[in-house]
Amino acid sequence: MAFTKDEQLKRRHFRIRRKINGDAERPRLSVHRSHMNLNVQVIDDYTEKTLLSVSSLNPEFRKKTKSSGNVEAAKLFGQFVAQEMKKKGVQRIAFDRGGYLYHGRVKALADSLRENGIEF
Repeated sequence: MAFTKDEQLKRRHFRIRRKINGDAERPRLSVHRSHMNLNVQVIDDYTEKTLLSVSSLNPEFRKKTKSSGNVEAAKLFGQFVAQEMKKKGVQRIAFDRGGYLYHGRVKALADSLRENGIEF
């Protein structure tokens, strides 16, 4: 039985989600990658609350970069997300790559978060 790329992505995401949970002390950072943008949510799975939601479409972030669909923009977005997380008091996370390969923009985002003091 052949699966489409969307079905394969969903299967990978569910497989990852079985292993990763977020709590108040270490919330889950969920990444969604589209063709031109990145969306990040910081989620406490036990209380089922989203603590923070940030998109590369955010007007504050759009002032910093021309395009948000490349690795350089993902690094800048990681810095922006880290600043927002520190404002909310989040220092440690469980990284949920959302079924995407840990490569390119997802890896640049994760590395940038680590460089800016977020532990995972």
